[in-house]
Amino acid sequence: MRNLSTFFTYFRFGIMELLKLVTKEVMRSGHFPQLLQSNDSQCVTDRTFFMDGSNQGLKTIPSEILSLKELEELHLENNQIEEIPPDIQHLKNVKVLYLHKNNLQSLCPELGSLSSLELLDLSGNQLLYSSLPVLSCLRTLRELRLYRTGLREVPTVICKSLHHLELFGLSGNHLESLPKEIVNQTKLREIYLKQNQFSVFPCILCDLYNLEVIDLDHNKLKAIPEEIGQLVKLQKFYVASNHLPLLPESLSQCRKLSVLDLTQNLLHSLPSTLEQLTELTEVGLNGNRLEKVPRLLCRWTSLQLLYLRNTCLRGLRRSFKRLVNLRFLDLSQNHIDHFPVQICALKNLEILAMDDNTVGQLPPTMGSLLKLKVLGLTGNDFSSFPEEIFSLVSLEKLYIGQDQGVKLSYLPENIKKLKNLKELYIENNILEQLPASLGSMPNLEVLDCRHNLLKQLPDAICQARGLKKLLLEDNLITRLPEDLDHLTRLKVLTLMNNPMEDPPMEVCAQGNDAIWKHLKESRIRKIMATKIQAWWRGTMVRKGFGCFEELQKARKKGKTSPKDKKGKKAAKELGTIWVTLPPSTLTQCNVPDSTGYLRLRLTFNKWHSPCALFQSTDWGLSRQTQVALDATACTSTVLSAIIDLAGQ
Repeated sequence: MRNLSTFFTYFRFGIMELLKLVTKEVMRSGHFPQLLQSNDSQCVTDRTFFMDGSNQGLKTIPSEILSLKELEELHLENNQIEEIPPDIQHLKNVKVLYLHKNNLQSLCPELGSLSSLELLDLSGNQLLYSSLPVLSCLRTLRELRLYRTGLREVPTVICKSLHHLELFGLSGNHLESLPKEIVNQTKLREIYLKQNQFSVFPCILCDLYNLEVIDLDHNKLKAIPEEIGQLVKLQKFYVASNHLPLLPESLSQCRKLSVLDLTQNLLHSLPSTLEQLTELTEVGLNGNRLEKVPRLLCRWTSLQLLYLRNTCLRGLRRSFKRLVNLRFLDLSQNHIDHFPVQICALKNLEILAMDDNTVGQLPPTMGSLLKLKVLGLTGNDFSSFPEEIFSLVSLEKLYIGQDQGVKLSYLPENIKKLKNLKELYIENNILEQLPASLGSMPNLEVLDCRHNLLKQLPDAICQARGLKKLLLEDNLITRLPEDLDHLTRLKVLTLMNNPMEDPPMEVCAQGNDAIWKHLKESRIRKIMATKIQAWWRGTMVRKGFGCFEELQKARKKGKTSPKDKKGKKAAKELGTIWVTLPPSTLTQCNVPDSTGYLRLRLTFNKWHSPCALFQSTDWGLSRQTQVALDATACTSTVLSAIIDLAGQ
């Protein structure tokens, strides 16, 4: 439901960006003291205002940092710091201090002397309750985050003293109630109480008239008091994953409400008075047994994001088409058997999730969704691939895997019409082949074909140069296209549970590099074999045995070419070649006793195929050292030697 909040850092005197990069490198290199002693004007000095020491594995706060008296913003999150040293008191000008995700257990009294501190984050540290009162000395605090700190109650002294607090983060603790003294937080705008143990809504919040955000997701609330209507400035109200059977009508008085998350509750309907909430842009109703779309919902014409997953819906109201500003619509996991044509009137829709319904076909008006970028149709009842999809010119992601429902047996060649498609998920079907047109989709980055019946990939897939992920596990594939290594951007290739022969499974198990190496070597061998075959055909023609096509016909009928007048002697002369191989080549070919140069004789007749050429070779060696090299074992050095002789 939530949009991720953007974290902004401020810089002063135009050098903060540079200082951030410098200090990060310094921390990594372990030369922090030396850098501070440097006279370089670009290095950290006592005029440093910003310091980023996050993710450095620090166990203590370096004393050099604590000596930066002008420091205003300090990041030390994601380290292993176990205590805050008393010298923290020297940072008199620090305004922002991030210490979350460390190993702190207590807070030193000197922390309370940071008279300029406005933002403090201690989240993810299991703090002793007895050390928390020192926070009450930080009278200038505007934001205090204590997420996942093991709190069972909020110290009363904090609520009494911090009168300038605007954000109070207490999510992920064990709180069951709030102290009544929190009413002193008259400037409080945001309070986060997610994932606690509240079974009763803390009514004291309704007296904090400046509240704009309340987050009580994942608690045990059974009711919301009528006094909620007093919060006329409330903009975002999160009460997902509770036990609410109904909402108070007074909620309609929160006219500035823009986000309302009621996901995973026990609601069957909404109070009709809520139609007055005309500024709502985001509503979450997932997991409630509504059965019908509330009539008033269709009057929230400012809605941009609407979540109706798993709400027992069988269709949509005709008035649903009024929601022309919708950009995101989730109707997955319902009982919808006909695609609602009202959706086609939502011209601004960008993301549509219709997964796990029983839709059998799409309307021809799908093409009117000109801005649709993501479409989810997984787990429906299409008898064949719905070609109406091809009219969605802006589509970038398509999900049509069938982990349940009717499975698709083919993917049309017209998939190439989706020129902007970046990700195609068509797993859990019964596809036996893929269309060659996939190779003409320049923007395709992800292709998920897991759990199908694919026996091979089209060679054209090697032209999809944008591919980054190719997921093929659990198919019937035995070989890969020989030019697959041309996909230079491909980082993920999965081939588990396939009867791979080329490359063999032991090569596939070694990863992409081993697969690419195998494909390149196979391609080189094939090129060599092609050259040998061309020479072989040309030699037969030059010796007067007729054109190659006639020889092939004669071979099939078991006859000798009419131009073959020279008998066996001619055939013998035709198929005799001497090759001199150096010791290095003999070693590569596994020829025993390869201590010196060796002269080999290759003999074959005019009926030999290139592959049989090496299998039928008489190497002119004794029986003990005779070696038969086929086309796959012969090194490029041997093949080159043969081709060079052929050129003579």
